[in-house]
Amino acid sequence: MVIGVGTDLMDVARMETSIQKEHFLERIFTASERERIAQRGAETAAGFFAAKEAVAKALGTGFSGFSTRHIEIRNDDQGKPLCTLTEGALERFMALGGKRIHISISHADGFAVAFCVMEGSEAQGEWNQCAQHSSK
Repeated sequence: MVIGVGTDLMDVARMETSIQKEHFLERIFTASERERIAQRGAETAAGFFAAKEAVAKALGTGFSGFSTRHIEIRNDDQGKPLCTLTEGALERFMALGGKRIHISISHADGFAVAFCVMEGSEAQGEWNQCAQHSSK
């Protein structure tokens, strides 16, 4: 069952300016993300940032109760984006009954876009509008 969906769009040129500031990199990205960004540049940073935003939206809270560093974006051996949650982000995901996170990132015309779908069991204590509506 889908428990959350989020998307975000990021301007690569804006990220290019931001990543010139070391404090920005350290505040937003994990050490492994910073290493990947150092290798690949602003387009990767923009994709990672958009993915973090998409995950936060899918969690339904934005960055409330956790920071961007509690959502880590990485790639598997084939380049597929993966997501690891820690601290408050992981707590929120578990409270929603989360089981799996799917991330997609794309780049075109100076922008990076990311999409997140979260799967899990029905959230504890939250009203499911679709189930309520369809039962009438």
